[in-house]
Amino acid sequence: MRYFLDTEYNGFGGALISLALVPEDGDQELYLSLLPIPMPLHPWVEHNVIPYLRHVPTGLDYAVERPNASELLATYLAGDPHPLIVADWPEDIAHFCTLLMTGPGEMVSVSRVRFELIDATGFSSARNSQVPHNALHDARALRDFVLSTEALD
Repeated sequence: MRYFLDTEYNGFGGALISLALVPEDGDQELYLSLLPIPMPLHPWVEHNVIPYLRHVPTGLDYAVERPNASELLATYLAGDPHPLIVADWPEDIAHFCTLLMTGPGEMVSVSRVRFELIDATGFSSARNSQVPHNALHDARALRDFVLSTEALD
């Protein structure tokens, strides 16, 4: 199955703050916000991301430390033998892969994961997301954009 990915992080190349995966079908979404929040915060992130970090439905917000986030990500993907992670920005994929790592030479157990980096020309999460710069809402907007674009083909 395809899962649409979005992340929020502390400025270009900065630490991961949150990650969301939204499946193509169904409503079993994953939203992780990592603790502790990295300090100091990039001013743009402090103003545009942090205030919206918890704007997700009750029961979906997993505010966890990094080792737990890695395990939750692996558990979420465990039931799918061929997950395809779709993103519109390379740094989202980089943060996803880094979260799989738990230490030097160690990673959580995942069977097989594939990635697709799409050209989302014309897509803006700020214009299309219900809560811009919230990873869950932005991943939903990306899914909706991709599915609507495919429907036109």
